[in-house]
Amino acid sequence: MGEKGSEMERFAGWVETLMRERGYDIDSPRGGGRSRLAEDAGVHRAAVTRLLQRQSLPDLETMRALARVLGVSLRDMLIESGKVTADDLPLPGAARAADRGPGRTTPAEAAELLGIPDSHRRQFVEMTEMIMAVSGARPEDPRSTHRGVSAGR
Repeated sequence: MGEKGSEMERFAGWVETLMRERGYDIDSPRGGGRSRLAEDAGVHRAAVTRLLQRQSLPDLETMRALARVLGVSLRDMLIESGKVTADDLPLPGAARAADRGPGRTTPAEAAELLGIPDSHRRQFVEMTEMIMAVSGARPEDPRSTHRGVSAGR
């Protein structure tokens, strides 16, 4: 089967695990898990069957629907399918984080990435910095305090 077959095998196994975790009975012949998943996602049962039988990968719209029902992101679905890599679909802020190395997000950047409203951002940053200081997890650059957070916020 080659590389494509092993990617399909891995992806189908991942989807099966998600289905079981979400309560779709795919192990008993009359469990109806495949049909129920197809119905919940609004896709053809044949698309689910072809995937689980390792015959073909779903198209983009089917992946989008399956991701929604299975509670995963479309990004994860595409990466797990082997259609794209994590580098092809970077997460927001990943470029800045990559420049600093792992675990180097500042409190101000975290507030932005988390969508903390401007009205609460300064408080979030100050509280986070206090927790970091107490726990000994100090920012790499002490001058980074309040970076990106203006006094007017």
